[in-house]
Amino acid sequence: MKQRVAAIDCGTNSLRLLIADVDPARHELTDVERRMEIVRLGQGVDATGMLAPEALERTFRVLAEYAGQVTATRAGAVRMVATSATRDAGNAAEFARGVRDVLGVSPEVISGQEEARLSFSGATAELGGQESGAEVAPRPPYLVVDIGGGSTEFVLGGSGTSAELAAISVNVGCVRLTERHLHSDPPSAAEITAACADIDRGLDDVAAAVPVDEARTLVGLAGSVTTITAIALGLPVYDARRTHHARLSATDVRRVTGQLLGQSRAQRAAIGAMHPGRVDVIGAGALILDRLMDRFGFAEMVTSEHDILDGIAWSIAGA
Repeated sequence: MKQRVAAIDCGTNSLRLLIADVDPARHELTDVERRMEIVRLGQGVDATGMLAPEALERTFRVLAEYAGQVTATRAGAVRMVATSATRDAGNAAEFARGVRDVLGVSPEVISGQEEARLSFSGATAELGGQESGAEVAPRPPYLVVDIGGGSTEFVLGGSGTSAELAAISVNVGCVRLTERHLHSDPPSAAEITAACADIDRGLDDVAAAVPVDEARTLVGLAGSVTTITAIALGLPVYDARRTHHARLSATDVRRVTGQLLGQSRAQRAAIGAMHPGRVDVIGAGALILDRLMDRFGFAEMVTSEHDILDGIAWSIAGA
């Protein structure tokens, strides 16, 4: 039986909404509404340990719009999860009160492990049996990598299930790295070197916790990955239908990373497929992707537009 649900993901950089009809018996998820707004909730959290008042205001304003859409579409159940920024913030209780006032439900501040599991579920449900012309379908085990604003989640597992997963969340994200290291326009060589060292320390932790060498397919998620994919494909404007399940070579990732890190903010802003809210942090996101593909020897990545939002929706329906 179909169930209409609303899933909200509040990350360090973006606030996203998915209203969907979920049919667990047929294992089908159909979008009713999918939105993303850059609210930068994690602004300054790495340095101050607190959510900034202006960041809270931006977040609650967009959340009020989402609440209106949830009501208008008659979604029967709502689940909101909050990730890296609110895990790190000393005033997370203030954030939770504001969410309850606006949305009527409390946000769940989930662990990095739970974030990874939800991302894995959302990203891999459709991969089994996918064939595209002469291309072989992506094969499990999958390493799903979700590059966020404050953290990056790595999860290794089989096809479309959260059972027997190996997962870790590391505090390496595009907003965090930009605020820590990439201050010049464009970033200097010394700044990029410092960011790489930060990423590499996180990847050391990944290598110790997850048997990455068992993975047969790398699946990349979230806005940094999908934007890099759109740029690599040469899309004049962002088109999720083109980026979803696109395959990107390590060579293409390195090329785009070098392009972005060598450009000024104005040059990045002029890219047709670039969301305005990603202009200042996309270089760091690309650098994370490039470093992890090189470190773990992946020649190719499959991009997924379905991620933690879809995993949240499936979890509401008990699937």
